[in-house]
Amino acid sequence: MNILLKRAYDPATPSDGYRIYIDRLWPQGLSHETFTYDWWDKAISPSTELRQWFHEDPANRWAEFMTRYKKELEANPAFSELKKAIAGKDTVTLLYSSHDRVHNNAVVVRDALLGQ
Repeated sequence: MNILLKRAYDPATPSDGYRIYIDRLWPQGLSHETFTYDWWDKAISPSTELRQWFHEDPANRWAEFMTRYKKELEANPAFSELKKAIAGKDTVTLLYSSHDRVHNNAVVVRDALLGQ
């Protein structure tokens, strides 16, 4: 399976495959008519506490965020549901709202799905 990452604000393309938006909050400035996704999985996003903690100092908290979020995913039934939902799909694109394309929750979810 090919798991891609893409900002919610980037245009959808046929090569995206099955598109899953994985943030708890709706992407600012996008309408329901223009934002294309197959599934909005709010339950897979980091807890509010973890998200707020990370955003206070993302440059210095990335490594700890990854560790904490992976633990949340392991305990989250939504993660098992996500794995079932994407089973057998050739390409899945995880959509996120963050401006930072390297340090965001989608990176952690992708790595967890790939067993990294």
